[in-house]
Amino acid sequence: MAERMVGKQAPRFEMDAVLPSKEFGKVSLEENMKNDKWTVLFFYPMDFTFVCPTEITAMSDRYDEFEDLDAEVVGVSTDTIHTHLAWINTSREDNGLEQLRYPLAADTNHAVSREYGVLIEEEGVALRGLFIIDPDGELKYQTVFHNDVGRDVDETLRVLQALQTGGLCPANWKPGQKTLTV
Repeated sequence: MAERMVGKQAPRFEMDAVLPSKEFGKVSLEENMKNDKWTVLFFYPMDFTFVCPTEITAMSDRYDEFEDLDAEVVGVSTDTIHTHLAWINTSREDNGLEQLRYPLAADTNHAVSREYGVLIEEEGVALRGLFIIDPDGELKYQTVFHNDVGRDVDETLRVLQALQTGGLCPANWKPGQKTLTV
């Protein structure tokens, strides 16, 4: 039986990544926490696929909005940093990413995907999982769904803003609307 993660401390991670500068580096939850940042951690199945570039570039195109909300975005697959870099160096017209404003991390040993409960063991790839972690390391939100459907960046931003209100947000709440009073 799967264990509940929301409301608990998020599994810590440190992974090799391709940074926005196209250099190799590291990303870690601890670093984001130390910098008092929210973390939007999302998993996708693999590089050079069809749905993945649409959501990865959509997140990158809206990166300023995440930055304005003190959030660091980290994309993760089980591919290598070398495959990530090749994909980033491929034009969008050729199903590539071209340029990203956030890092793509390589979970080549599958440890992080497994810890977050998104690894398809028999395939060695991750499901589309998205996790929002507050600056104290508490996992506040998770969604995991089938690999055939891409994520909605508007919804990710809406949930992040709702969590940051610290209040109770009703169904269909939008930024700027009142939260519920108890």
